Amino acid sequence: MLTSLYIKNYALIDELNVQFNNGLTIITGETGAGKSILLGGLSLVLGKRADLSQVKNLDEKCIIEAVFDVANYDLKKLFQNLDIDYDVHTIVRREILPSGKSRAFINDTPATLDSLSKLSNYLIDIHSQYQTQQLVQDSFQFQIIDALANNKKKLEKYSSQLKLYKFTLQKLEEIRISKAELIKEYDYNLFLAKEFESIDLDNLDVEVLEGKYEELNNVETIGGKLASTKAILSTENIGLIDQINSAKQELNRIANFGKPYKALKERLTSIGIELDDILSEIDNLEDNLSADPLELDSVAAKLQIVNNLFQKHSAINVGELIEIRDALSLKINDTNSLDETIENLEDELENQKESLDKMAEAIHLNRAAIIPELISKLESLLNDLGMPNAKFKIDLNKTDELLSNGKDYLQFLFMANKGSVFNELKKSASGGELSRIMLAIKSILADYIQLPSIMFDEIDTGVSGEISKKMGEIMQQMSKRMQVFTITHLPQIAAKGNSHFKVYKTDVDDVTHTQLKRLNEDERIVEIAQMLGGVNVTKSALDHAKQLLN
Repeated sequence: MLTSLYIKNYALIDELNVQFNNGLTIITGETGAGKSILLGGLSLVLGKRADLSQVKNLDEKCIIEAVFDVANYDLKKLFQNLDIDYDVHTIVRREILPSGKSRAFINDTPATLDSLSKLSNYLIDIHSQYQTQQLVQDSFQFQIIDALANNKKKLEKYSSQLKLYKFTLQKLEEIRISKAELIKEYDYNLFLAKEFESIDLDNLDVEVLEGKYEELNNVETIGGKLASTKAILSTENIGLIDQINSAKQELNRIANFGKPYKALKERLTSIGIELDDILSEIDNLEDNLSADPLELDSVAAKLQIVNNLFQKHSAINVGELIEIRDALSLKINDTNSLDETIENLEDELENQKESLDKMAEAIHLNRAAIIPELISKLESLLNDLGMPNAKFKIDLNKTDELLSNGKDYLQFLFMANKGSVFNELKKSASGGELSRIMLAIKSILADYIQLPSIMFDEIDTGVSGEISKKMGEIMQQMSKRMQVFTITHLPQIAAKGNSHFKVYKTDVDDVTHTQLKRLNEDERIVEIAQMLGGVNVTKSALDHAKQLLN
């Protein structure tokens, strides 16, 4: 509920600070006194765009601040989503700077107009005879039906399940697209993978393979060189080994003449041992050396495959080739396993849709069951409001489509007079009729859900007498469950309020100012008497005013 409103330097208002109570608050005043200015200021707090022309003194900033008690509205999650600190006493402030720049704050946190608009839907609802478009909106019509049908928890569960269903559906579509793309590449990937199968990369050493190839490709040259080397080493008397042995015998004769000679002999002995070992290794190599054209072809083929793979995949070593091979294998396996994944998701989607269908059916049955009661209540209230021939027809039709709030299409049809035909509300009801229908609907809704504060802006235009009295009674009844404001020119309605404010103008130093004053009991009697009989109050008007108030 709106607990206070502060306005400074706005339109004809210098400064205004007013406190409001729960119940029914009446606002009256002569035409042109500035009631629309109050609504304009309040609209800025609710997210309307600011205009520098609204500022009274262009050298000072304009401030409009409203305080709301939001304890009964369960708004903690909304504040969290808006990234704003929650407070039971929420302060909303708009500032228009002399530069024309506008700023908004919620609980002293800078806020966007979008955030203000989202929050304002839960704070206050302004209705005039020309602002009834909400009535013809599907979302509002469903809100009416679902409030009476007690569908809140069912709709929350349905909405949660629908999000899960849409997520699964999106995932399935993504996998189907992925499969289509993978299938295009599948044959080529399979071809590439088969190329990798022709060689065992995991046990391949390219350097060893290249060495084997060089050996097999040069058997004759290697054999010749080994033979000549062996001859140099082992030819009798002139071979290097015999020469070393002769030299070792010579040094052996002087080895006892000193350590240097002994050391030389030992070094020569080591050389002799090493040459013997080399000779033995040459013998082994000769024994194992043989020309093998088949093996040469095999080694050459493996090297050709490896080099082709290096070139085709721009790899620089076997490790990179293994990574590419494994990636191809994964793609092929993914393609092969996607059918199973798709099948599982399709089963999951079918189960989720079955669950949603059951939820939607339960929601539909609740809606269908409550429609006759809603029609009865609406027609009864409209009869009291001077529309005795008003008739409603509410069509609720099923669809196969999963909508955001079930599987129903809803249409409110209206007939104002006997002999007419049912038609859409926006085509068959006048502005005044729409205002009374809105009042009736809000009155009904107030019994089922916690509505925001509501402000009726002269929706009683064009009515009088008993109908205006009934309007006042409906507002009064609503105000027992919510905060209700009404701007009115009718004394019958003004007399129903718990509190009464008067908007008026004063002229100070040739400057007009708009003021708002809370009326005490005596002032209220005079105000209602003036509404009854004009500025010159008579005793009869005063008595009538007292009678209305009592």
